[in-house]
Amino acid sequence: MSLFLESIVSRGFPCNLKHRYAQHTFTFITISSEQEVESGLCRFRARVWRESERRRERMEGWDPNTKSTLTQIPLLTTKAGPRDGAAWTQRLKEEYKALIAYTGMNKSNDNDWFRISAANPEGTRWTGKCWYVYNLLKYEFDLQFDIPVTYPATAPELELPELDGKTHKMYRGGKICLTVHFKPLWAKNCPRFGIAHALCLGLAPWLAAEVPILVDSGMIKHKDDVATSSDS
Repeated sequence: MSLFLESIVSRGFPCNLKHRYAQHTFTFITISSEQEVESGLCRFRARVWRESERRRERMEGWDPNTKSTLTQIPLLTTKAGPRDGAAWTQRLKEEYKALIAYTGMNKSNDNDWFRISAANPEGTRWTGKCWYVYNLLKYEFDLQFDIPVTYPATAPELELPELDGKTHKMYRGGKICLTVHFKPLWAKNCPRFGIAHALCLGLAPWLAAEVPILVDSGMIKHKDDVATSSDS
């Protein structure tokens, strides 16, 4: 086998593998000559395409806009948590890069809805603000969360302490209750998903679903209404 072929195989080129997709079986045969490289690469691209399709299928439960936004947020590469020293520092750099990209994307789409940053030098405590516009009124909330020791295998639990006890879609302490699709998707995309992805998949849909209900039921009021009531 040539050095070129050895290089391809050493990078994980598929050999002797079978994949079933759309009721068809694809078999990857062992590459023994350079003449088989081109057909082998086509099979490899097919496998990548099928992986992409399976990822889209796993995203059931979110609206098209959320799915589209998610695919544009940069993926992370460093698998490191708060106890991993220099690797965690590198992970934080990737987190900020993804958050900056996500924020810029939201602004360009006139959909700016949160501000968040690390509240301590270690990057394990994050605080900020998030908001949702309903009936042309902006409802703003404090946002906070801690990075779990087992991160990124475990997603952070996003907290809106002001709403604690006002909806059954929330755990004690103001931790929002995420969709049943969230944890499986997060687990299958570890360590590629980070804080920006948690906000996109977790908090944004939660605000869109819960804030209108909380407003219409009178559980939360706009700050102007609160100020008017206080004055009277």
